[in-house]
Amino acid sequence: MEGLCASWGKTPVLRGISLEVRPGETLVILGPNGSGKSTLLRCIAGLESQAAGRIWLGDRELTRLPTHQREVGMVSQEPSLFLHRTVAENIAYGPELRGLSRADTDARIRELANRLGLAKLLGRRPGQLSGGEQARVALARSLASSPEALLLDEPFGSIDPAFRAGLRAEFRSILHDRELPVIHVTHDREEGLFLADRLLLLFDGEVHATGLPEELFRRPRTVRWARFLGYNVIEGQERVLAVLPSDLQIVPEATARITGTVTAFGLLGSVASVVVRIADGSLIEVHLPAPWTLLNVGTRVGLDWNRSTPIDVPTHSGRPG
Repeated sequence: MEGLCASWGKTPVLRGISLEVRPGETLVILGPNGSGKSTLLRCIAGLESQAAGRIWLGDRELTRLPTHQREVGMVSQEPSLFLHRTVAENIAYGPELRGLSRADTDARIRELANRLGLAKLLGRRPGQLSGGEQARVALARSLASSPEALLLDEPFGSIDPAFRAGLRAEFRSILHDRELPVIHVTHDREEGLFLADRLLLLFDGEVHATGLPEELFRRPRTVRWARFLGYNVIEGQERVLAVLPSDLQIVPEATARITGTVTAFGLLGSVASVVVRIADGSLIEVHLPAPWTLLNVGTRVGLDWNRSTPIDVPTHSGRPG
């Protein structure tokens, strides 16, 4: 796509988005709620009109084509399955519209059902399925139409966290085998980092950064980029640093680089999270591996770190924003 712009009334939502996704590549667009992620997908699918810009799929321009002619599949957070149809009938919907024979449709259903663990569920209706099973059916229904590209709009958002990891792995495996260009949007940084072949950060309808997941995560270049990916931002005497919670330690105040007061203490699975307010009012999160010592709110502590990343701050900016 080139120069894609979209608005809600007079409010700009997308501001000149240009990007390319290759066959077999999963581009994850990561950004906070309201950044324009879903609007971007809906413009590609033809469900929203753009104010400017052009979209191609291969050598076909999609910009003014209706949705049903774009050959683009889409899976959303809400699977939107046909409640009166069985799983098999949901998967068959696209091939039937395309005029495939009954034999070819059945073969496509079997192949996708076996690959996505749906073979024993083909006779059930959506109301009899779990959230994860519905997500698999939605993906199978989309792939059954043989789309030339696939759009994923927070497809795991309503899935029980205990089942997300397995479902993500299944999606990643089958999509790589299909050699489709895939755009997956999410606000979940763990999901984005896990699934992306290439990552794009979208803030306020603009491309903030793009690159390999490891590169973007390990080398944040702006305050907003660092904070969104889970870093603490610490303003030193000469530069601003990004420090991961896992790279911070609680140390005696006398040997600390900075000091502060504990404002919260709690468990995050296998680590303890300590939130410390430092002198400039900032809140710093520290992750402590077991065994940890309970720290009461109000306790004075020192902080040190074993790894940090310098952040670019515009020279006209007095403090990181």
